[in-house]
Amino acid sequence: MASMGKVFPPLVLLNPKYKPCYPGRVASRNTKSVIKNCFNEKYFVQEKLEPLWDDGYGSQTAKDYLEAAKDMIRPDNGPPRWFCPIESGPPIKNSPVLLFLPGIDGLGMGLILHHKALGKVFEVRCLHIPVYDRTPFEGLVKFATDAVRSEHASVPNRPIYLVGESFGGCLALSVAAFNPTIDLVLILVNPATSFNKSQLQPILPFLEACPKGLHKFIPYLFGLSLGNPIKMANVQVNSPLSPTKKLENLFLDVKALVEGATLLADILPKETLSWKLKSLKSGAAHANSHLHAVKSEVLVLASGNDNMLPSAAEARRLLGLLKNCKVRDFYHNGHTLLVEDGINLLTIIKGTNKYRRSKTHNFVSDFLPPSKSEFKETFDEHLGLFRLATSPVMFSTLENGKIVKGLSGIPDQGPVLLVGYHMFFGTEIGAIVEEYLREKKIMLHGVAHPEIFAENIEAPLQVISGFDRFRVFGAVPVTARNVFKLMSNKCHVLLYPGGVREALHRKGEKYKLFWPEKPEFVRMASKFGAKIVPFGVVGEDDIMEQFLDYNDLMKIPLVKEFISQRNTVLSRVRGGTQITGEVGNQDFFVPGIYPKIPGRFYFLFGKPIETKGREELLKNKELCKELYLQIQSEITRNIDYLLKKREDDPYRHVFERTMYRALSGAVHQIPAFDP
Repeated sequence: MASMGKVFPPLVLLNPKYKPCYPGRVASRNTKSVIKNCFNEKYFVQEKLEPLWDDGYGSQTAKDYLEAAKDMIRPDNGPPRWFCPIESGPPIKNSPVLLFLPGIDGLGMGLILHHKALGKVFEVRCLHIPVYDRTPFEGLVKFATDAVRSEHASVPNRPIYLVGESFGGCLALSVAAFNPTIDLVLILVNPATSFNKSQLQPILPFLEACPKGLHKFIPYLFGLSLGNPIKMANVQVNSPLSPTKKLENLFLDVKALVEGATLLADILPKETLSWKLKSLKSGAAHANSHLHAVKSEVLVLASGNDNMLPSAAEARRLLGLLKNCKVRDFYHNGHTLLVEDGINLLTIIKGTNKYRRSKTHNFVSDFLPPSKSEFKETFDEHLGLFRLATSPVMFSTLENGKIVKGLSGIPDQGPVLLVGYHMFFGTEIGAIVEEYLREKKIMLHGVAHPEIFAENIEAPLQVISGFDRFRVFGAVPVTARNVFKLMSNKCHVLLYPGGVREALHRKGEKYKLFWPEKPEFVRMASKFGAKIVPFGVVGEDDIMEQFLDYNDLMKIPLVKEFISQRNTVLSRVRGGTQITGEVGNQDFFVPGIYPKIPGRFYFLFGKPIETKGREELLKNKELCKELYLQIQSEITRNIDYLLKKREDDPYRHVFERTMYRALSGAVHQIPAFDP
């Protein structure tokens, strides 16, 4: 093992893309210097990110990992050390520290696709374990623990993130077990705690008996089983290039990755590979024996096609053993999950509500707006067909009462409260959020049912779900406290007073409002002088028809019992003695529907209602109620207007829109009726 007091050259000399976390004349085992000097330059620090910021996803690929590895495997006789990728800084104000603990390669470059995105909201520091270093697992645990404790002593009220990949997952769990009082958030990517059940076990005796001349083939085979080269090379395919150029780049990248697998013989020479596998075995045993002591938040990311470890089964095991654990499963990905296409680590952290800058998660102050790549992936790819089928068109009302196409009638300056009708299944929400971002570049926060954020909906294993996307795009639980925070921060807020009852209405109830009697949101808006924008939306009857509703289902004894039992454990917004009648019936159920040949979604946002300077609304219940009824009436008028005017739209039906889309322009540019 290298001497702790030896002076080592800074890592930046190995590769100019990466800077050391310590000055050149300080030994890298001086953890305090490691931490304190990571960002010793003076930078302009942003207060916050703007919507549709550039997260750099797709600018780096696994090919870049191989290029960086060529520089970083050069022997320097140094011990483990931390480094900060140049692309990763500086982060926004009060960002937490993220320590990356690498897999068996030890290079610390496993986050290369995510350096820029993570570096906007974390102080990213990566652990580099040189090829010929022989620090035992317990020594690495101590090294990482020293860094964690030093950072905690410096900023005790901020969480520390440990991202552990494979071998690094064992390291992260062991560090957490030894530091139960420190606020740690663990993100484990295919953790190697299942090493005793993996295909790596038989390699150990074979490796020791293998002649040196044949060893060069072992890392090659080892590399081919790490992941799918097509998925690794596919990261840049979504870039704005011609199909021919994309195919050409894909072919070249796959070729480079397959050829680059031989580089593993240099990253893991025979003695190093033998040492790493033994360290992996002891590390897995160490982590498993200390799982009972882990008190930290844990997020496990598991690949379904992992040929190295039984990661999916291991995720289920850890979910049952760890007290505060979530799992996200990626069925079609391999062991090297973080360098494969479609995996944006920051999106996953945001979608699982794991990002925070203090001891508890705050839905408002900890919110990070969506990036360009998240916007594109969600609305162009994930919801692309639905957008094409419904082709939403928006109209708004100017101060002079004129109706115009687009959202120019909605004020840019907040606080603004959009209040409207909730279509069946809430199918209109995505279109509003998308157009708000596309046209106004403003984040619209929808206040959603608390059940979306409850632990009840967490399946044992799931991919990034629709609920995760809600969180990424600004949804917050509908509570008075959250609405208060949003209003006080001058945000744009989307509210549906009709709630679940309106979104799951019965047959014959489409376009009918189910609002409670109390005008709660009017008083809240007037307290902050918010502008209230009532809106109507139509189109649900043009895409689906309901043939089995709540009343029908409750006539079937077994189904009635199931619905009743299911709803007893769900979070409630209204019900019981608070609100009676149909409005208070907020039961969740799955209705019977059949699709129709798609029509179109139409939105009309009414003239903004000013509450600033109307303090009497806070004191006079009658005036407050009067404004509440006025807003309901305005929404109903907007719905009636759209139902009538859509008959004049030459592009109401999907066939005409498809022809226009093929010949002329994008979905959001398709014409509609003249208002």
